[in-house]
Amino acid sequence: MNGPLEWIAAIGTMLAATLVAADRGRRVTGFGFVLFCAVSATWIVSGLTTDALPIAAMNGVLLVINAWGVWQYLLSPRNKKVMDRVEPVRDRIEREVEQEETAA
Repeated sequence: MNGPLEWIAAIGTMLAATLVAADRGRRVTGFGFVLFCAVSATWIVSGLTTDALPIAAMNGVLLVINAWGVWQYLLSPRNKKVMDRVEPVRDRIEREVEQEETAA
């Protein structure tokens, strides 16, 4: 379990985690979940082809969880409506916090 497929999956997993942890907004986080879905599928293939069934099973569950993340952050019409209303307020609050930090 040390071939190019595993390296692609490992690097993709690290990039996806970075996108989610960066907290750069719903779209970036949503694309982090999309990447997580892709690498989960890659890990499943890797696990099945190398008889690493625990890796394949774990990533089968993670694929479902990550697909839910894609729904929550990119596809849910209700969440999109909420975020369209929240974003202007969030932007104003972020500017206020920046001003407070520069004044201190």
